[in-house]
Amino acid sequence: MELQKLQTQRTTDPHSVLGVHPSAAAFSLRVYRPDAASVKWLKGTVATVMRPRTDVPGLFEAALTEKPTGAVSCEAHLHTGQTVRFVDPYSFWPTLGERDLHFFGEGTHQHLWKMLGARPITHQGTNGTAFSVWAPNALGVAVVGSFNSWDGRVHQMRALGSSGVWEIFIPNVAAGALYKFELQLRSGVSVVKADPMARRTEVPPLTASVVCDETGHDWRDGEYLLANKRPPAISKRISIYEVHFASWKRVPEQNNRSLTYREAATELAEYAVKMGFTHIEFLPMAEHPFGGSWGYQVTSYYAPTSRFGSPDDFKYLVDTLHAAGIGVIIDWVPGHFPKDAFALAQFDGTALYEHADPRKGAHPDWGTLIFNFSRNEVRNFLIANALYWLEEFHVDGLRVDAVASMLYLDYSRAAGEWIPNDYGGRENTEAIAFMRQLNDTLRARHPGALVMAEESTSWPQVSGETKYGGLGFTHKWNMGWMHDTLQYFEKDPLYRNHHHHQLTFGLVYAYSEKFVLPLSHDEVVHGKKSLLGKMPGDDWQKFANLRALYGLMWAHPGRKLLFMGAEIAQWSEWNHDSSLDWHLLQRDHHAGVQKLVATLNHLSAHEGALFENDDAPAGFQWVQVDAADANVLAFIRRGRNAWKDIVCIANLSPVVRYNYRVGVPAGGFWSELLNTDDGQFGGSNVRNGLQNAIPGLWNQQPGSIEITLPPLSVMWWGQCDDPRLIGS
Repeated sequence: MELQKLQTQRTTDPHSVLGVHPSAAAFSLRVYRPDAASVKWLKGTVATVMRPRTDVPGLFEAALTEKPTGAVSCEAHLHTGQTVRFVDPYSFWPTLGERDLHFFGEGTHQHLWKMLGARPITHQGTNGTAFSVWAPNALGVAVVGSFNSWDGRVHQMRALGSSGVWEIFIPNVAAGALYKFELQLRSGVSVVKADPMARRTEVPPLTASVVCDETGHDWRDGEYLLANKRPPAISKRISIYEVHFASWKRVPEQNNRSLTYREAATELAEYAVKMGFTHIEFLPMAEHPFGGSWGYQVTSYYAPTSRFGSPDDFKYLVDTLHAAGIGVIIDWVPGHFPKDAFALAQFDGTALYEHADPRKGAHPDWGTLIFNFSRNEVRNFLIANALYWLEEFHVDGLRVDAVASMLYLDYSRAAGEWIPNDYGGRENTEAIAFMRQLNDTLRARHPGALVMAEESTSWPQVSGETKYGGLGFTHKWNMGWMHDTLQYFEKDPLYRNHHHHQLTFGLVYAYSEKFVLPLSHDEVVHGKKSLLGKMPGDDWQKFANLRALYGLMWAHPGRKLLFMGAEIAQWSEWNHDSSLDWHLLQRDHHAGVQKLVATLNHLSAHEGALFENDDAPAGFQWVQVDAADANVLAFIRRGRNAWKDIVCIANLSPVVRYNYRVGVPAGGFWSELLNTDDGQFGGSNVRNGLQNAIPGLWNQQPGSIEITLPPLSVMWWGQCDDPRLIGS
C-alpha cells in the first residue's frame, strides 16, 4: 500500500518501503526515481543495475546478500539524458527525537530553528541537509529544489508520529541550495510553499527558500554583550534612531540602489555615534515580498531580507554597530502576516497559523491574517523567532508592532464582526497570554533585552511585570504624547493658548508606564507631511518650531525615538523608494537642526537629570504650568544629584519676551546649557548671559532668574560655579 502511495505523493512513511530492508533474499534496496530511465547501485567500483518494478513505475529494486554499511550510493540515468549520482536518503534514521517533538507540541521549544527548517548537518557520517516542516493536515509532503529538478516525487518526507512534523535527511545538499515544500492537500490539489523556518531566501520577487549555513560570521562583540546582559536599568539613557534600511542612503550612480548590509555598517555606526544616539531601531528586517509594506508584511520570519546581503552580512552590520557602542533594535511583527500563497497562509490546506474564522483570523484594515495564539505550535513559532533574533543575530531588543490590534478582539471591527472571549469581553485572552509568555521567556533567557510595545490605547500595565498582572514589556511607546504634542505644534501660535493642555496632560500619566517618546515613521507618510512640513508659519518659523519641539521632547520624561530624516529637517514626506535628502545639509538651517539633535543627545548624556528619573515623579516638577496666554512652559528635571537640576523653559510664541521671571530650585549662578534659538542651530541668537538667582519665593521655588525668552524656543538652564571664584 505504501509503495502505491508513492505515485500520488501521499505516503506518510516512505522510509518504511524505500532504502534497505530485510527480504527473502536477505536484503532489498528500493529506490523511487520516476524521473530516471535506469538506476544503478554503486558499491566501490562495482555498479549493479537495479530492476524496475512494473507494479510501481519509477520504482527500482536490487537484491543484496548483506546489509550495506554506511551510506548507499546510486547512479540514475534520467529521462533527460543526464546522469546523476546520489546517496539514498531513505537509509537514514530521523534527525529529530521525541524530546524535540514533545517540546514543540507543548509550545516550549526555545530553539525551534535547530529543529525545523533546513539544517546543514553531518548525519550518520554523511554530510547533507535535514529538512523538516510542520504540516499536520497534509496527506503527503516532499522537498523540491534545485537539487532534484523541483520534482516532488524524488524526496518524499515521512510524518513523525502524531506531531504533524515531516522529516527527511538529503545527503550532499549544501548551503546555497534552493528549496520549497510540496504539500498534497485533502482537497485533492497540491501546493508548493516556502519554508516557514527558512533562514535565508531568494531576493524578492523570487520566493524560494535557501539552505543556509549560519556558522560563517566570527562575532567580536563579546565585551559589548557582557556589559549589556543585565536587565536594562531604569536610569539608563536611551535615544533611538529609527531607520528604514532600504532608504537611509542610496547609490544614485548605480540605479539608485540601496546600500548593502556591509556597505552601510561602518557609515551608519559612525553617524549614530556622531549624532549621540544610543540605539538604532530598524524597521522590520525579516523577509517580505512587497517593499512598500516597509517590512511589516513578513513571509519569512527567520530570514533577514536578502535584498541587502546574506544573514552573515546582517550579522556583520550588528557586530559593527556593537563595536561602536550602538545597540540594535528591530521591529518585530507577531500580530499578523500576509496572504501570499507561497507563504504561511493556509499552509497545509487549512488555517494552520491563522484562525479559520475571519472574525478572528483576518485583519480588516491591512488585508492580512492574524496568528492563532491558542495553538501551542504557533506560539512556539513566534516566541522562538524572538529568541532567534536575539541569539543568532545578537540584536539588543525588539519593538513589537501593533500590540493594540492583538489586545482587542474588536480592533477596527464593527458590531457583529468579532467574537467575544469566553467571558463575553472584547479582550483577546489568547494574545494576552502569548505576550506574557513571550516576555517571561525573553526576560528569563535575556534579561538585558529591550522589548518595547507599540501600543496606542490605555491598556494598563503594558510595561508592568507579569506576576503583578502586567504584560511584561520593558517599555511602551507613548502614542498619546506624540499625537498631543504634534497637534499642538501644528497650531498657529495665535491659537496655541487654547491647546496648552495638550502639552501638559501627558504628565498626568507619564509615570504609569516606562515610556518611549516616539516621533516615528508613521507620522511622516500618507499625506501627514514631514515634521518640518507640519510646522506653521514662514520658513524661519517652521525651523524654529521644529527646533523647539526637539528641545522640549529631549527635556520631557521618557526615552527618545526619532525617525531618520527628521534630524536633517526634511521638507518632503518619507519615501521608501528614495534616499533621505542628504543634500539639504548644504544649507545652514538644515545643518543647524542636525547639529541641535546631536547636541541634545550629547548634552543629555552628561546630564543625569534628563534621564535618571524618567519613570519617577521625583524627577519632574512644574514651575510654570498655566502660562497658556503667553505660550510658556517651565519645569524642573531632577536626577540623582540635586545640584545638577535642570530648568527647562519653553516660549512657544513667535515674540521675544523680555525681563521674564522664572523660578529656580536653588540660589547661586545659572547658565544656559542649551538654547534652540542659538545661531549655531539656525536661530536668531537671542541669548542670555550668566544669571545670579534672585532670592525669594517665586513659582513656589526658593529663587528666580529674570531673562529674555527667545521666540519659538526652548532653553535648558543649569547651576554653575560662582564666576568670582573661578581661577582663585
